[in-house]
Amino acid sequence: MQSKLEFNCACYSLALTCLVGIFGPRNVVATQPSQPNIVVFFIDDMGWSDLSCFGSTKVQTENIDRLAAEGLRFHQFYVNSPICSPSRTALTTGQYPQRWRITSYLNNRNDNNRRGVANWLDLEADTVAEILSRQGYTAGHFGKWHMGGQRDVGEAPLITEYGFAASLTNFEGLGARLLPLCYTYDGSEPKRHALGSDKLGRGEITWMDRAVITTGFIDAAIEFMDEAAASQKPFYVNIWPDDVHSPFFPPQALRGDASKEQLYLGVVKAMDQQFGKIMDYIRSSPTLAENTILMLCSDNGPEPGAGSALPLKGHKTNLYEGGIRSPLIVWAPQRMSNKTVGSVNRTSVFSAIDLARSILDLAGVEESQILNPMDGQVLSQTLLGHESASRQSPIFWRRPPDRPGNKLENYPDLAIRLGKWKLLIEYDGSMPQLYDLEDDMTESNNLADAHSARVAELRERLLSWHASMPPDNGPQLEEDRFR
Repeated sequence: MQSKLEFNCACYSLALTCLVGIFGPRNVVATQPSQPNIVVFFIDDMGWSDLSCFGSTKVQTENIDRLAAEGLRFHQFYVNSPICSPSRTALTTGQYPQRWRITSYLNNRNDNNRRGVANWLDLEADTVAEILSRQGYTAGHFGKWHMGGQRDVGEAPLITEYGFAASLTNFEGLGARLLPLCYTYDGSEPKRHALGSDKLGRGEITWMDRAVITTGFIDAAIEFMDEAAASQKPFYVNIWPDDVHSPFFPPQALRGDASKEQLYLGVVKAMDQQFGKIMDYIRSSPTLAENTILMLCSDNGPEPGAGSALPLKGHKTNLYEGGIRSPLIVWAPQRMSNKTVGSVNRTSVFSAIDLARSILDLAGVEESQILNPMDGQVLSQTLLGHESASRQSPIFWRRPPDRPGNKLENYPDLAIRLGKWKLLIEYDGSMPQLYDLEDDMTESNNLADAHSARVAELRERLLSWHASMPPDNGPQLEEDRFR
């Protein structure tokens, strides 16, 4: 079988524009009217209950609430890691991120080596964007990337080498970038927050007020959509804002008492306000409104002291529900049945790798057209509210290697969910925690002692999966941390 790089060389040619790189697919399948436009809004570090349509009483997110009222909410959707880079890798590839040695956030090369993680996503990965491009789509990425091209890693592939015809990113990727100016409104000059990205080159840099930087990404996305419409091509667009990640710099009017929580709530509110612009753009066009599917979720749980996943246990970096369960809204009013519009699906269990595979199915992609077999399963009819099916295979997780917890709370190393059951264990299979999530979504009642056979079955499957994945340095780092 030819390699993915050989395949891509036969399918793509490279050109440049002033802002973005362009990959033009050759010999692509003719565009069909049934091919929907797809927009994925992937929010950084937002908790499961941080949207008012998911129960928040601390902030009102009117634009996203309207999206939910016109679409469908899912209460048992999971991301495939409790931290950003691997979570993004899973959604980008439809595969467990461990397959690509991305198991924690990508940092400088020395720290990546210390933790046993890659410096960037391997170009052999067959991404959702590349697969859709071969189907006649044009793909654009606007916002945080964090799968290569950060800190001192300046030789990582450009985002446009992963199948995107256009990109505009932040300090966690290469190519054209919007870098934030952070205003404290105390009369001082704004601070530049770039983490070395401004020294890497390889793309035009524009500095912009962090409080409104999501609008910069949305404006670029709208321009890209206009160009796609003019060329009569369906589009696949990522809008991945990073302003909800610390450091938090909301507009002055939304700073509240300037505590960590209030600053966080301010950036959530500001993000929601900016989000309204792209929904107004889509709704104002009958063609887009009728043929666009929008999906909105978070990449992992909240940072402690900022967002909230209540009543779920846990937060960003650990494998309890609060770290890996994400709010998901799907908006496709012309493709959904009237009885499901505005409703909540509380029973369907699936994850981001399934979301990726289902996106391809919605676009008419068949299994034979995917170069690297995906770990995700097709649940497109569940996303549109026509079914309530769940993923049939287990969902597996491995915690970030550099996040073992502390001496007061040792975070479990591995987790599996199958049906209503969730098991968390250490690398060696010890210290089992078994929860019935149907009755105990807060993971308060450990049933491991009462269901030893169930623990044994799930432990065997989990350890087998763990052993089948490329290792990271988690076991050694845990030993160093706790000895």
